[in-house]
Amino acid sequence: MLDLNTRLTTLTRPRLLARAARIGAEGYMRSRDLKRLLGSGFPRRQGAILMRLLDLESTLEGARCASLPGYSFARHVDVLIALAAESRLYLQKPCPDQGSVVAGRA
Repeated sequence: MLDLNTRLTTLTRPRLLARAARIGAEGYMRSRDLKRLLGSGFPRRQGAILMRLLDLESTLEGARCASLPGYSFARHVDVLIALAAESRLYLQKPCPDQGSVVAGRA
């Protein structure tokens, strides 16, 4: 099992998803967006928030890859936006300009 830092820095998605997440992360508002994505009782610890977001994103990625009819591109981007913004806070790194959702790789 990978630790949280490794999961965040190795997360890669198609370029369109990653780019949409990076752009959307600029307008991310934690109180509004986490409540919408994780419900009103979302955890307060950043590590727990990131783990829930990673699990949710993994489920969405599986649905995308399997072309399931219930897959929502918009929801997937919303979760990736939250992941990108929260991981920047967690990893204490400046906003990446290119690459993966979190660490700057495509």
